[in-house]
Amino acid sequence: MGPRRVGKTVLVRHVVRELIRGGVQPTRLCYVSVDHPLYNGRRLDELFDAFREAAGLPGVADNLFVFFDEIQYLRDWEVHLKALVDQYPDVRFVASGSAAAALRLKSLESGAGRFTDFLLPPLAFSEYLALTSRVTGEERGDAEDETSVARLNERFVDYLNVGGYPEVALNPAVQADLGRFVKADIIDKVLLRDLPSLYGIQDVQELNALFTALAFNTGEEISLEQIAQRSGVAKNTLKRYIDYLVAAFLLRVLHRVDRSARRFQRATAFKVHLTNPSMRAALFAPVGADDAEIGKLVETAVFAHHAQRGAGLYYARWKGGEVDLVGVDALQRLSWAVEVKWSDRPVDRPEDLMALVRLASEHGLREVTVTTRTVTATRDISGVRVRFVPAAQYCLALGV
Repeated sequence: MGPRRVGKTVLVRHVVRELIRGGVQPTRLCYVSVDHPLYNGRRLDELFDAFREAAGLPGVADNLFVFFDEIQYLRDWEVHLKALVDQYPDVRFVASGSAAAALRLKSLESGAGRFTDFLLPPLAFSEYLALTSRVTGEERGDAEDETSVARLNERFVDYLNVGGYPEVALNPAVQADLGRFVKADIIDKVLLRDLPSLYGIQDVQELNALFTALAFNTGEEISLEQIAQRSGVAKNTLKRYIDYLVAAFLLRVLHRVDRSARRFQRATAFKVHLTNPSMRAALFAPVGADDAEIGKLVETAVFAHHAQRGAGLYYARWKGGEVDLVGVDALQRLSWAVEVKWSDRPVDRPEDLMALVRLASEHGLREVTVTTRTVTATRDISGVRVRFVPAAQYCLALGV
């Protein structure tokens, strides 16, 4: 499962090709795009039986590979898939879909012990560079080489604007009309078509207005109380909307810890990030390297790269201080901290980093990271080793 247009169907077709190259007979492979009008109302077992009949394998039920693409469009798919898995233990079934709000819920309900979920996220910066075939030794090269950093930054700004989806990254025509492609084909279809009723959402316009506001302010701390007061929408309704937007792969929520790295018992504020920064460019306008908005997009990109690596991700905020990203282990111990900047100023202004340094000292962290625009350096500030690294190179390293 994953967002729309992220490459799930292409990945399935690559798997089919590799199976054939590995010696599996093509007649033992079945690919069904479930959203095709011809299959409307057909059960999965009917499609499976039709495949075996067409392939001349009516009695065979082993060494078969069956791919159901966009499975969320079939009513009660999870019940039928569970029955097929139980009835044919020697058949490999793969299902893909983008309506994650429905897929994940139903997979957990009906597929416990039978289904394994895999998430295909938007492109990482390293994948974007590799896919567009312009990653060079210089771009990966010495951080002290200013021309290398400058070139990598140009590509990084491109990534922030158009780098999340393979089709956008590879097609200049699509890039020229980002609003139509990303907004109409990715965002609007999720908000309008992909089962918002599953979360008890009737007012789609209200949902769309909330998403647009959150997208514009990606990376900002929000308070349900404040939004409820401004919009006139009840807090419980807002929470349900945000849950849906997260399950639909449009947003990610980043929760807050205090100075002691403890979660708040009653969290009244949290940060919301777009799943991929290029959504903002599609909704509003592309950003330039010197625009005021780029700082939050860089923070969203750094967060997105960390979010693909696992759980335990928070931001720290307390009276008098804030740190953009921290890692907290299962024992509530702080394991790393990153301050995200798109500026070289903090390298020579240690006073700007005292909240980060104090937090590190109190938790015994010997080293912390601060992203910059172009400078690579190391400083010792009050006994804490602060590593400065360009944000583009940091995201590239995380992706690799």
